[in-house]
Amino acid sequence: MPTRKSPRKGSLQYWPRKRADKFLPSVNWQAIDSDKKIKGFICYKAGMATAFVKDNTPDSMSQGKEIAVPVTILECPPLKILSVRFYKDNDVVKDMLVEGVDKDKNLKRKIKIPSDSKKLLKSKDFDSDNNSSLKNIDYDNLTVIAYADVSKTNLKKKPDLIEVGLSGSLEDKKNFIKENIGKEISITEFFNENDLIDLRGLTKGKGTQGPVKRFGVTLKSHKSEKGRRRPGSIGPWHPARVTFRVPMAGQLGMFTRISYNSNIIGLGKVQELEGEKKNMLKDIKKYGDVKTNYIIVKGSVQGPSKRQLIACAPLRPTKKTDKIAYDLVAIK
Repeated sequence: MPTRKSPRKGSLQYWPRKRADKFLPSVNWQAIDSDKKIKGFICYKAGMATAFVKDNTPDSMSQGKEIAVPVTILECPPLKILSVRFYKDNDVVKDMLVEGVDKDKNLKRKIKIPSDSKKLLKSKDFDSDNNSSLKNIDYDNLTVIAYADVSKTNLKKKPDLIEVGLSGSLEDKKNFIKENIGKEISITEFFNENDLIDLRGLTKGKGTQGPVKRFGVTLKSHKSEKGRRRPGSIGPWHPARVTFRVPMAGQLGMFTRISYNSNIIGLGKVQELEGEKKNMLKDIKKYGDVKTNYIIVKGSVQGPSKRQLIACAPLRPTKKTDKIAYDLVAIK
């Protein structure tokens, strides 16, 4: 038989290959062009299932038929605004906490909140005739630091925080913040079925692994000396050092990755479901019940169950994925 060959595993574009510093990665929100008022949400991976859908994709070979597709269920508790971040020439000028955060007991587990409520930013501060707290700030862009009200789920009490970009002009961003200070922001208000989203987060952690599993190095002959599960050579004598391109043992998993252009097959609020549809979001293995808003996306998503992810507006949508249209029939 001919020698089996395969391309090298482990892209050299990801370097160094070490554990990520935080669970929720930073996102370049300016690179994402979206018509949604808010560009991202925090969600939690519940698990995978098989969905039976009616294929309404134009020119599809299974158009009009019922097909089975793998799906991932994500729970999306409502977001709340923690603070407003002011930018000038891409530099952070000021960061101000908003009113209402001093009353959230679970938030105090995560950050230190000042006891003086006069220092908190209020919705009326964004009015053109009453901008006393903002008149001394020179800024040209706004983002919000948001947190998920995760206490409404079965997961934990301490919330996760992310910086989220907003769409539109500076005036549109001001109006959005003004309307949503102290309120819950639901994912169902901004995303619809058959929309595309990107999911950013960490992969499963696998600890220290050898070069065979980490990079797909072929096993050497059983007669070879000094071990089979190692590279045949780690480089020449000169230069007298080992380059980073040589596959070596080390950390595998817990890397930041992006799942591009996932189709939303279903989304909504658990409270609005009835009968069999409500049961499909109960007793999920290693997760439990979905209690808040949820989205169901086509295909798999990185990370184990209960892993926090960022659902973003798509960075680079494609025509092939954008035209996919499914009607959800059932989940098993």
